Amino acid sequence: MFLAPRIMAAALTGTPADWAGVTRPAGQEAQPIGEYSNGCISGAVSADLKNPYYQVIRQQNRRFYGHPILVEYLNDLAVRAHDSGLPILLVGDMAMPRGGRFIRGHASHQSGLDADIWFRMVKRPLSKSGLQTPWALTIVKDNFLETNSHYTRDTYTLIKLAASDDRVSRIFVHPAIKNRICQDTPENDRAWVRKLRPWWGHTAHMHVRLECPAGALYCVKQPAVAEGDGCGAELESWLEDIRHPKKKKEKPQKPVKKTVPERCVDLLNIK
Repeated sequence: MFLAPRIMAAALTGTPADWAGVTRPAGQEAQPIGEYSNGCISGAVSADLKNPYYQVIRQQNRRFYGHPILVEYLNDLAVRAHDSGLPILLVGDMAMPRGGRFIRGHASHQSGLDADIWFRMVKRPLSKSGLQTPWALTIVKDNFLETNSHYTRDTYTLIKLAASDDRVSRIFVHPAIKNRICQDTPENDRAWVRKLRPWWGHTAHMHVRLECPAGALYCVKQPAVAEGDGCGAELESWLEDIRHPKKKKEKPQKPVKKTVPERCVDLLNIK
């Protein structure tokens, strides 16, 4: 009797398509592995998709997973926001079921410790279609130097609540938003302002990044945020780049392709 040769499935190597094809977390102890922009997450858990105080948008993309500490942070933030009188929060991308690089969009969000929180808040829960195709609310003017009328006291409160948590490493916001926060915050209350890091984009959401949790043996820490509130010369350098943009190089350098950590490749191939 002739037996056809057994075809073995090719091992996954860690391409964006490989990570996007994974539909469930790996059932291991929760561990962020590698860097925020080159890593993965074992034992990830889902955000609370039925939380009364926040909703997760674009659930069809399966980007609502993270380390348990990230989900706890979001739950805690939502409660504090509700207690402060804020509407329902909208949570954007977190990580995929086992982390890894997205096919499109962020370079980070790979190790289960990043989450996007929109500046748009809603008084009533969005419908299923509203969650699948939400519209964003930018709070920065077209000149990219100032905030617009959509920046309100609620916006300020949300950002302050998000940053005033010891689990947070840093929060990325547009330079114009950082500048407005600096203007609105008394100098004797700026301990949390230093965590706000200016970065391009981020006009309609803030990108929250947590510290590596205790016991995370394979989590690569990011250098600590510099001392001070960041409202001086550093911020001004960002604003100056907006006022007088530098000419782009004719031949931009190709980004260096990072090697996926071996532990992440092993995690990816768990059936």
